[in-house]
Amino acid sequence: MRSTGGNRMVIGSAVSTIDLPVEDVFQFVVVDFEKNYRRWSPEVQRIEVLTDGPLRVGSRARQVRIDQGRRSDTSFRVVALEAPHRVLFVELSSKFEGEYTLIERDRRTQLRFEFRLQRLELYMRPFEKLIRMAIQEGSQRTVRNIKQLAERDATQRERGLG
Repeated sequence: MRSTGGNRMVIGSAVSTIDLPVEDVFQFVVVDFEKNYRRWSPEVQRIEVLTDGPLRVGSRARQVRIDQGRRSDTSFRVVALEAPHRVLFVELSSKFEGEYTLIERDRRTQLRFEFRLQRLELYMRPFEKLIRMAIQEGSQRTVRNIKQLAERDATQRERGLG
């Protein structure tokens, strides 16, 4: 965890190797974001991309989530997109960021996901350890789910089932 002045930033990150080329993983995560996001993040009850056309820098989306019984309604935008290697989402009031980085190695893809809670406010500090653990576990679950779903979808396509 890093400190930023009086506020603290909390970061969770995870890495997984996916047995698919980087273009296929980018398709799954970025190109088909609206279709697949709820699949790899089941806490998301609703996702709506608010801008027309393909996901790009400036695209905005709104999500409704239920995390550990708590409902949240947030909007975010794409602030960086480097096909087929990176996409960065930032919540509109800069409370959090989510970054997906993809690196190809031997026709396989290393996926790294990093979630950054920009400020741990004073009232949250008694729960800092729990918040940090939840963010780390969520990051690990995200890459695990993306790996399983993307590989399964690819297998089904190969078999003519998808």
